[in-house]
Amino acid sequence: MKNLKDLTYNLESCRIHGNTDLMITDLFLDSRQVSKGGLFAAMTGVLTDGHQFIQKAVSKGASAILCEKLPEELSPEIVYIVADNVRVALGLIAARFFNNPSNSLQLVGVTGTNGKTSIVTWLYNLVRKLGYPAGLLSTIRIIIEGKEYPASHTTPDVITLNRYLSKMVDAGCQFAFMEVSSHALDQERVSGLHFEGVVFTNLTRDHLDYHPDFAAYLKAKKRLFDKLDSSGFALINEDDKNGRVMIQNCSGKSFSFSGSKPADFQVKIIEQHPGGMSMLINNQELWAPVMGKYNAMNLIAVYGTSILLGLDDEEILRAISALDQVEGRMETIDLGRKITGIVDYAHTPDALANVLTALGDVRTAGSRIITVVGAGGDRDAGKRPKMTKAALAASDQVILTSDNPRTEDPEKILDDMEVGADPSDSRRVLRISDRRAAIKTAVTLAQAGDIVLVAGKGHETYQEVMGARSPFDDYEELKQLAHKE
Repeated sequence: MKNLKDLTYNLESCRIHGNTDLMITDLFLDSRQVSKGGLFAAMTGVLTDGHQFIQKAVSKGASAILCEKLPEELSPEIVYIVADNVRVALGLIAARFFNNPSNSLQLVGVTGTNGKTSIVTWLYNLVRKLGYPAGLLSTIRIIIEGKEYPASHTTPDVITLNRYLSKMVDAGCQFAFMEVSSHALDQERVSGLHFEGVVFTNLTRDHLDYHPDFAAYLKAKKRLFDKLDSSGFALINEDDKNGRVMIQNCSGKSFSFSGSKPADFQVKIIEQHPGGMSMLINNQELWAPVMGKYNAMNLIAVYGTSILLGLDDEEILRAISALDQVEGRMETIDLGRKITGIVDYAHTPDALANVLTALGDVRTAGSRIITVVGAGGDRDAGKRPKMTKAALAASDQVILTSDNPRTEDPEKILDDMEVGADPSDSRRVLRISDRRAAIKTAVTLAQAGDIVLVAGKGHETYQEVMGARSPFDDYEELKQLAHKE
């Protein structure tokens, strides 16, 4: 419980109606969950306007309402806080309600189109291997000192986020690593947080179903760096042309990593094979159990971040060499008959191209790459033909199939994907909308030495069709086919 007077003290761009000398029991975004003595924040969303549910929140026992416009009927016993921007105000209120947990942690935020999950997961595992208590907030899961919680968004809402960060502080965590999505930045979900450091991976086409254009997508990502204070560090990918854009208005100290240019942290692949690769990291040789240039870039980001957090160089390198693969990220399975199965979350043209390039670098002479790929429904339709082009550019056989069609007709999605295939590619393209059948077909077609890549869903354990989620796990599907065909 916190006094509302303390929660709203010196809150800019807010007008308060009522006496703030009362105790607030909890914070709520969903009027259905409001309990007695709570504060309800009325947010305007994409589909609904929280202002419509103010009276319901009051009837459920709310003591305070945070809103951008007053309701027509005011309850005299309710305190109304009218903000110019509810999302910004709620970020500050939430941080105060949970005793500003980010100030007690070395919090690192990672943003970019690809690589976020791998980087934060490896950072979490690395510091834990070195004996430091830590927390993780990722697309796959939330972990606090080994205890797992379900993850529903890449970045949780600001109340949930502060609640988990507070749990991390209570658990004695020293470090916290989190993915920061463009949606979260646009919606002020990290407002009020203090970051020790922020990392930029890369920027390619994604989420243009949400952002009006690529410039808006870039601007959303840049906000993480714009808000960094002078005590923090910013680490950018020097090989991405947008890296320097990120730090144009950044107050923190800037550093860079690269696989091809002069930078503070540099990586070079010496050799690689399906079991891993040897690299030079700042001229120090290292072996890691992953493959691909993009993974080398993820690892140099992990290395650079660890150095900037003050960890020991030699211990960092030892820990990196012992890191495990991240679930659903270039996850390998032996299918028997000398066939290798790969499951990867690659769901953008650039990510798919990166994975296929890595596989092309390690496949043996005469072997083929068979790629099973789809595209999500109710999302950026413009990338669908690009996914097909990326698959065909580096695969011997491509099977177009359903990803998560959501409320769209799966066949319509495949129609859009087929636009990316030239008539000359017809023999290399199969169309099987049933994902299970598509995966089975790929394994059936594979011969000794071939690689079967199942892309797009990675760690997900469901498939969403017409609003309903059914169990579906790409890795388990491949596992059931191993040695059977």
